[in-house]
Amino acid sequence: MTSDPLQTACCVIPSGRVAGIDYGRKRIGIAICDAQRIVASPFAVRHPGSDAIVEACFYSTLVAAEDIVGFVVGLPVHADGRDSEMSLEVERFGGWLSTATNRPVVFHDERYSSIEAVGLMTGRGLSRKKKKARTDALAAQIVLTAWIESSAATGVFPTPGNVHPGALNA
Repeated sequence: MTSDPLQTACCVIPSGRVAGIDYGRKRIGIAICDAQRIVASPFAVRHPGSDAIVEACFYSTLVAAEDIVGFVVGLPVHADGRDSEMSLEVERFGGWLSTATNRPVVFHDERYSSIEAVGLMTGRGLSRKKKKARTDALAAQIVLTAWIESSAATGVFPTPGNVHPGALNA
């Protein structure tokens, strides 16, 4: 997949609640927005395991419990917009997530979201351990909020951004 906005596919995430994902090998931040897509909030930090069935069960349960209609996954790209080393891994995760949950997955530029999340927690009196535990969910919130704002700015909720090809059929 490409991160070039001129080369992106278009995907419709139906009306309803969307989950934002900040993917990492050790921790996955999750944020969820309201059904009107006005406010995104940090939801959880997942420590992924190696058992794909357990992971699929977690995300399927999340979809059912929170009425999730689609996912926005932060795509790590370089400052100039080129794919990063992690981009392919994140795209594979997005494809797996779409298949596991039968929900559309779109990718949204996550440049600087983790740095912004750390900055937002500075001066809050949290220990390093607590900051680390909350950073990923906050980064997911930042990515989801950016996606919501970019969709609202264009007035188009067919969502511009990279999309997992299987998600178009979801």
